[in-house]
Amino acid sequence: MRIRIASLMLLTISLSLCAAAQGRAKSATAAGPFQVTSTTFVDGATLPLSVINNILVNGSNSCSLDGSPGGNESPELSWTNAPPGTASFVVTTYDTTAAFTHWGMYNISPTATGLPENAGVAGSAYGEQIFNDFFVGREYDGPCPPAGYKPYAHHYVFTVYALDITLHLPQSPNFPANAETLYQALIKAGKYHHILAEATISGFYSTTP
Repeated sequence: MRIRIASLMLLTISLSLCAAAQGRAKSATAAGPFQVTSTTFVDGATLPLSVINNILVNGSNSCSLDGSPGGNESPELSWTNAPPGTASFVVTTYDTTAAFTHWGMYNISPTATGLPENAGVAGSAYGEQIFNDFFVGREYDGPCPPAGYKPYAHHYVFTVYALDITLHLPQSPNFPANAETLYQALIKAGKYHHILAEATISGFYSTTP
């Protein structure tokens, strides 16, 4: 049920972003549109082992093709041409194939121009993090598509949002902020035109030869 809810929420976010973009067509800087790149992987290519999860089954990593250890580190991300008035950034990693959230970091400094590799480690100083859909902790946990199940290759989208506000997510010790909490906050931000711009970069990964 939670996976279905996350999928529906992302659809709503997309609709909200379209409306926000239409109302803020002039938000791009003179240098060009808001863009995100990575030195860790090429947009549209296969993701490297450094970002893949490391889940051991009988001493072998079930998240890689040949059992090789995964680095389970969030990739380097860099963004350019942030809109004037940006007060914070949000970064999410979403598996569109499985409707599964691997990472969410919010209230990233408005002066940031990117995140280094492994910024999604637990206790990161680069921003506040949610519990992803693995629900292990407030951290990045990398791709681990199940072997032998179609579609074999999963599509992972890294999205950066520029907001003119900071986010305050409702949470408590028994109910920490998770993916749905963050998506609800983004939906609300989009509704009130607080999302100035968004940019994506994506990659693919499969554990099936």
